[in-house]
Amino acid sequence: QVTLVESGGGLAQPGGSLNLSCRASGFTFSSHAMSWARQAPGKGLEWVAGVWSYSDGSGTYYADSVKGRFTISRDNSKNKVYLQMNSLKPEDTALYYCGKSRTIQARAVPTTSEGYNYWGRGAQVTVSS
Repeated sequence: QVTLVESGGGLAQPGGSLNLSCRASGFTFSSHAMSWARQAPGKGLEWVAGVWSYSDGSGTYYADSVKGRFTISRDNSKNKVYLQMNSLKPEDTALYYCGKSRTIQARAVPTTSEGYNYWGRGAQVTVSS
């Protein structure tokens, strides 16, 4: 069965950094776009970043709120996707989820929840002084 396990969350001060990891199994990892989404207290799920990969390249996409600060990447040989989070702000505080897209071998990243059929349990990120 499909499993997605996030790790690397924790507490950081404003301006600090954290690196999230997601280990995937139970499907052909390289065929699916992957994303990170987050849910802050009292708010809905917000898409953060996504990445697709194929034999001739890859593409990354970001929400405006994290552009220039977060970097998504993937290692298909390890079935892992990462989110490097720099210049953290208090408003980045949320539960961060790793998601698997429904479609395969598409050079696109869904930005709504309907585009994903599996999510991990989440990793808590807290940014506070």
